[in-house]
Amino acid sequence: MDLLERRLRQFGATHVVLTGLPLPHRPVNKLILRISWPDLRNDGYLLGLESGDAVLTRCLAARRSFVIRGGLVIDDDSEGTGRPNRIGPSELIDAAGSAATVVAIPIHDLHPFQGCIVIAGPAIELTAVERMALEYYCVAAFKRLQVTGRINGGRPGDLSERERRVLELTAIGKTASEIAELLEISQRTVHAHLQNASEKLNASNKTHTVVEALRYGQIAI
Repeated sequence: MDLLERRLRQFGATHVVLTGLPLPHRPVNKLILRISWPDLRNDGYLLGLESGDAVLTRCLAARRSFVIRGGLVIDDDSEGTGRPNRIGPSELIDAAGSAATVVAIPIHDLHPFQGCIVIAGPAIELTAVERMALEYYCVAAFKRLQVTGRINGGRPGDLSERERRVLELTAIGKTASEIAELLEISQRTVHAHLQNASEKLNASNKTHTVVEALRYGQIAI
């Protein structure tokens, strides 16, 4: 992790955070791997993060790195517009100061774990090639951290294996009756798994539950 931080600082980062992304209604602080984020508003340091920080929220949807300057998101593949768009409230951005460029690298390659690396600094200037190289390096570093046991593949609020399987079958159009037959369980148990998954993901109906399970990396189809 020290090596990764040193590498990030070579790109001009004065602020660095490595963290997992939380599931709904779950705190993020237990998922933080490293945070070195000077708060330029009061000569201190951020000691934690809010789950709803706009940078973390956008990392859930983005599959490629994105850049934030002056409160505007640039090169964000999650919306596909190709135009800068304003980001929501973020302590990370506010603490780094208006002169800082913020670069966020989402990590979605450690299923079902999701994480991100966020750096900031007034001197960060990355070409498209450098950003791609940085993405590759960060993913490889997180995979290494997982292999060495520094990253736990699970997160508080993760679905159980059976809940995931029921949702995967739901996502491909199987009915409760068909799922019950395939898994050799009762339809009542199928509905119980769907209800439990819905509550964990703060979803309002079956379709919403499937969408949220995909968004939070709980299932893959």
